[in-house]
Amino acid sequence: MAHPSQLGFQDAASPVMEELLHFHDHALMIVFLISTLVLYIIVATVSTKLTDKYILDSQEIEVIWTIMPAVILILIALPSLRILYLMDEINDPHLTVKTMGHQWYWSYEYTDYDDLSFDSYMIPTQDLTPGQFRLLETDHRMVIPVDSPIRVLVSAEDVLHSWAVPSLGVKMDAVPGRLNQTAFIVSRPGVFYGQCSEICGANHSFMPIVVEAVPLEHFENWSSLMLEDA
Repeated sequence: MAHPSQLGFQDAASPVMEELLHFHDHALMIVFLISTLVLYIIVATVSTKLTDKYILDSQEIEVIWTIMPAVILILIALPSLRILYLMDEINDPHLTVKTMGHQWYWSYEYTDYDDLSFDSYMIPTQDLTPGQFRLLETDHRMVIPVDSPIRVLVSAEDVLHSWAVPSLGVKMDAVPGRLNQTAFIVSRPGVFYGQCSEICGANHSFMPIVVEAVPLEHFENWSSLMLEDA
């Protein structure tokens, strides 16, 4: 999760997020090089004492400053399009979870099971135990297996919400009357935090998302216990 004064992204926990981090570094390096070149040209232009009043045009430099930006845009666009298609790819998901946004909590339904669903509310500050994070902990976590393709169906019951977990590279709008879907694979066990990312009313900042990724055998034990308690 994020740390105080952190400037970069959270550590990636899914292959898609790793690709997004690599693309961010790639684009940032291009922006840095362009900024350095422009700054050098400005400083050189302002500080030079040389002038040539007879230069009115230059075909060579005009060709260069037309072609170079086009090449740079292609270098940015191609990896961007690749990641966009990767994010939309859903291949044979091992588990499907239906997520519903409410004012102001989330509900989860594991559609591969007959009766496995629950609501997830934020734990009030006064009820937190040592080591838990304020405004981020929930009474029920969304538990999923590691290294398994997970499909999440996202919708809302009342107003617009957005189901977002930054370290997984997932952000999907929850629209009333519409079923959106996204998919991801968690590459390592852990607990990953997110929040509703669409302003949805007075308590918008009090509906966190907690995804807990566990080994498959632990997930099977958890789902069995949940079904027994249902």
